[in-house]
Amino acid sequence: MSDIILELHVPDFEKVKEFYGKLGFEVVWERKPDGFKGYLVVKKGNSVLCFWAGSEEVYDHPYFKEWAKDTKRGYGVELVIFVEDIEKYYEEVKKFAKVVEELEFKPWGDTDFRIEDPFGYYLRFSSPYDTLLPDKAVK
Repeated sequence: MSDIILELHVPDFEKVKEFYGKLGFEVVWERKPDGFKGYLVVKKGNSVLCFWAGSEEVYDHPYFKEWAKDTKRGYGVELVIFVEDIEKYYEEVKKFAKVVEELEFKPWGDTDFRIEDPFGYYLRFSSPYDTLLPDKAVK
């Protein structure tokens, strides 16, 4: 069990399964969309993502319905997903995903790239590192 769960609100579970499946995520379980009861959980290694609604009901959420349907999902949020063999993974992902930032070694000692998912969520794929250690800037 986790102490924090990341839940992304999306209008279409089929698009989630197709896109995130190409990223290497597998469906753990799914409750088909039925009003506010749709739910989908996917996993890749130790990374788990949850998706809610899976239908047009996502636009009627008590909090999020305040914004227009075409508002980019996840504005101001970056999801970081660790992957082994980042170079090989990047070569596969760039064949089907919208790359926002190409693969590069960062000054803080990490190699990563960023993409946008079909709903507008901003995903960063990174070589694994210990997030509890302070950044070590490259000089």
